[in-house]
Amino acid sequence: MIEIKNLHKNFGRIKAIKNINLSLKQGEIITLLGPNGAGKTTFMRLLTGFIFPDSGEIKILNQNIEHNRIEALSHIGYVPENSPLYGDMTVFEYLKFIAKLHHLNDSVFIERCQNIIKTFSLSEVINQKIETLSKGFRHRVAISAALLSKPKILILDEPTEGLDPNQKHELREFIKTYGKNNLVIVSTHIMEEVEALSTRVILINKGKIIKDTTTDELKALSPSGSIDEAFRNITSNRSHQ
Repeated sequence: MIEIKNLHKNFGRIKAIKNINLSLKQGEIITLLGPNGAGKTTFMRLLTGFIFPDSGEIKILNQNIEHNRIEALSHIGYVPENSPLYGDMTVFEYLKFIAKLHHLNDSVFIERCQNIIKTFSLSEVINQKIETLSKGFRHRVAISAALLSKPKILILDEPTEGLDPNQKHELREFIKTYGKNNLVIVSTHIMEEVEALSTRVILINKGKIIKDTTTDELKALSPSGSIDEAFRNITSNRSHQ
């Protein structure tokens, strides 16, 4: 679904992304791991077309993201960590606005909206202004909006930030279900989330892919069988090179 070849991105003298080559496929739930400043955010911004690479290419369902940007990005739903929302709109108004951007007709919008309201328990706030919502509810609205177009590729940055334990469980279950027939990419620093969700783990450090593995293989790299310990060992070893 996503093919990445020889990807490079610099910001002045800072080499943010260095020669990344990846093939990301349907049915995968990929978690991106890396210390602060590793290049995860830059990588996601490249995948979602917010910035372009200095060299290399990204293809989304065989569409080059630079040459056919609109077509390529039509397959992606992206929710950044602090997703911008229109606070003066109600939840319903905002979802309706997003539906119009995707050219959804009213009947399709109503059907999808009803499913989303049920999935993310939004019924009690559907007519409430977004600016009055808790952080957890605002995050659920952002994810709901990204799902209206039923994207084949869902990219989430810290998706459970601000959610209570029950909400985290519900969202993780949804991601696991959605990832069976689509591609989900999650950037997180929560090791519990990595273990709960991942079919594949990609570790980034200093702009490079330093590990492309699974949770079981990652745990095997630690004497205690801990993903957290394995992550620390791998990134700290690399940081001294």
